[in-house]
Amino acid sequence: MERAGEKKIKRCVIITGMSGAGKSSALNIFEDQGFYAIDNLPPSLLPQLLDVLENNQSAVANGVAAVVDVRSEDLLNDLDKVVAKLRSHLPLLEILFVEATDDNLVRRYETTRRRHPLGVDSTILGSIESERNLLNAIKESADVVIDTSGLQVGEFRTRLLSIMGIQTGGPTVLFSSFGFKHGIPQDSDYVFDVRFLPNPNYVEELHALSGKDAEIQHYLRGFKELDQFLELAKPMIAFILSVYGNTGKKQFHVAVGCTGGRHRSVAIAEILAAHFKQEGARVVVHHRDIDKGNLR
Repeated sequence: MERAGEKKIKRCVIITGMSGAGKSSALNIFEDQGFYAIDNLPPSLLPQLLDVLENNQSAVANGVAAVVDVRSEDLLNDLDKVVAKLRSHLPLLEILFVEATDDNLVRRYETTRRRHPLGVDSTILGSIESERNLLNAIKESADVVIDTSGLQVGEFRTRLLSIMGIQTGGPTVLFSSFGFKHGIPQDSDYVFDVRFLPNPNYVEELHALSGKDAEIQHYLRGFKELDQFLELAKPMIAFILSVYGNTGKKQFHVAVGCTGGRHRSVAIAEILAAHFKQEGARVVVHHRDIDKGNLR
């Protein structure tokens, strides 16, 4: 039986700050960490949203991140009282203010050629000055202020997660098998072609089996080419996995292909998955074409 209070949202991060400073990037980072993310929310609606999300698994397990900025017309009127109300109900409520210098903001707007939200009858620099005046009080009351001037996306991500105390693991490794006759998976990061191995499809007693069966894997392990391939592939995948975490990418997709996607590719994907799972990686296995028929 579920105990009272278990399905309660424990953390909410309100993201605000200067337009063009990186609020959307911050929201994406929180979303990648499992937070329920919502953009351009009027503050008055936040308590209602949290009530609705008490049955949302991600919101309960990780938290809610919401961008509130000058696009919400009632920002200045409502934010203070909404924050006060939420602090009395939530274990952890934080205001994150994203900042950047005028020079950086002007350069970003000139690069993207987007109009500042307050720039209907003003220059970019004039709009930035007006926004700073509107947000000064909110910046003063913010729990965390991050200046993104000069930061690359990866650097911003690292700093944000560190300041917010969010621990991250490495990306999940997806090992998938496929048949070249059915096309290469479009979302793969790396593709291995294992058609150099003898095809069990043409061995009578193995034809009806798949690469998930021990007999297929045992058959393939009888060829020195498999050992040589694994000796090269394992350290390469381990290296890539070690540096992928720094990019913020949450999934690393290794696709293994053979002719039909039933025997060799399935077996090798299973062997690689078992190895990296034993090494402590978060592993997912998917066999796209395993049931699409055998070749003769």
